[in-house]
Amino acid sequence: MMEIEKNFFDVVVVGAGPAGVSAATTIARGGRKVLLLERGVSAGSKNMIGGAVFLSALKEIFPDSYKNAPIERYINKHTWSLLDKKSSVDVTYDNQVSQTSASIYRSKFDSWLVEEAKKAGVYFSPQTLVLSAIVENDRVVGVKTELEEIYAPITILADGVNSLLAKQLGLKDEHESKDIVLAVKETIKLSKEIIDTRFNVDFAQKQGAMRNFIGGLSDDNQEAPFALGFMYTYQDAVSIGLGVNLKDLEDLSLNPSELLDKLKEHPVVKPLIQGGELLEYSAHLIPEGGYNKLPKLSDAGVMVVGDAAGFVNGVHFEGTNFAMISGKLAGETALWAISANEFDKNAMQVYEKKLKNSFVMKDLKSYKNVIESLYSRTNSIMKYYPKKACEFFEIFTGALGVPKRESFRGLICDFFKQRSLAEFFADLKAFIVAVFGVLK
Repeated sequence: MMEIEKNFFDVVVVGAGPAGVSAATTIARGGRKVLLLERGVSAGSKNMIGGAVFLSALKEIFPDSYKNAPIERYINKHTWSLLDKKSSVDVTYDNQVSQTSASIYRSKFDSWLVEEAKKAGVYFSPQTLVLSAIVENDRVVGVKTELEEIYAPITILADGVNSLLAKQLGLKDEHESKDIVLAVKETIKLSKEIIDTRFNVDFAQKQGAMRNFIGGLSDDNQEAPFALGFMYTYQDAVSIGLGVNLKDLEDLSLNPSELLDKLKEHPVVKPLIQGGELLEYSAHLIPEGGYNKLPKLSDAGVMVVGDAAGFVNGVHFEGTNFAMISGKLAGETALWAISANEFDKNAMQVYEKKLKNSFVMKDLKSYKNVIESLYSRTNSIMKYYPKKACEFFEIFTGALGVPKRESFRGLICDFFKQRSLAEFFADLKAFIVAVFGVLK
C-alpha cells in the first residue's frame, strides 16, 4: 500500500462497496485526504445482490457521470407471483419508459464506482485486510492492517453485514439468526433475443424485468420457510435466487441450494430459464433486523454506514440506495467535523441527525414491525394464501361441468375447515400491522 505523509489521512473508509465509495467521494470532493480500503482483489469481487439498484441515489452522488454507469437493463416490468405446486397468480406492473431502477453486476458496478471515486481524488487500496481499529483516549484514531497502522481523526466503517470492526468497538452485537437472510443466486446465460421474448421486453430500449416468487417451496406436510424468490434480467443472462431466513434454515434443517433447485424446477419458473448455461453461483448475508435492531451508528471518531449499519428495507429490496445515501451523509459529517476540528461523540452524532431527516431512517422506522409481523405468519403468507389464490383462479377460469356456486362454496368451506377463525384474525392482524405501520 502507498505511504502518504506517514500514513496520515483526514478520513479512512473501510470497505469499497457503494456506501464506502459514496462516503469517500463526498469527502474527496470537499478537498480532504481520504483513503478507501478494500479487502477484496477489486471492488465488488466479494459482493452480491439479486440484480438491481435504484438509480435516484446514484444520480444524487454522481450527477455528472451516472449515465456512464455499467447498467445492464432498466427494470420496466415488475411481477409478483403467488405459487402453489403447479401454478401461479401474477400481479404485474409494466412501465415501458421507467428508468428508476436497473439490473447490474456488482463486480462491474462497484469497480466503476471506485474509478469515479479515484477521479475525485480518493486514494484506493485493494487487497488490504483491516485487523482492528486504533483507539486512543476512548476515540478511534485509525486502523491497523496486516502490514501497517493508518491514522485518521475519522474512520468510517462500511465493511458489510458482519462488520468485525463495529463489533470490536462495541457498536453492534452478534446478529440473531432470525434477523439475517441468506441470499443464494445463480446467473444463467441466455441470448438477448430469448430474454426479450420470454419476458416481453426490448433490449434495444434497454428494457428489463424482475419477478418475485412467493410460495411454492414447501409440500403439503411441511412447514414453509420464510423465503422469497427473485429473478432479474441482464443483457444476455438472468439471475434467479432466493433469500431465506437463517433461523428457518436451522429450525427446518433446510439446504438453500436445494430450495433454489426446487424453485428452478417449478412449472412456472422452469420455462423462463430453460436451455440456459450456468455462469456462476453466489451467496450473501443480508441484515433484515431493521429499525429495531440498528447498532450504535457513531462514536468518538467513527461512523457506521450501509450494510454494516443494517440499512436494508427487505420489503422493497432497498439496500444499495440506503448504503449510498448513508455514506454521503457520513461524508458530509466528516467534512464538517474536520472544519470544526471536533471528533468526539457529539460531533459524530451529527451523522445520526442527518440520517433522521433522510428517507433512509424515516422508511426504516415506518417499516420497523413489518418483517416481524409477516414472519410470525410465515405459513399463511408463504404457503396457505398462495395456494388458495391459485385454487380460486382455477375455478374462476375453468369450466368444470358443475355450478360455479358449488365450486366457490366448496372453496370457502374448505378455507374455514383448514383455517380457524383465530388463525384468520391473526393473519388479518399481521396484515394490518404491516400496512398501517407504514402509514403511521
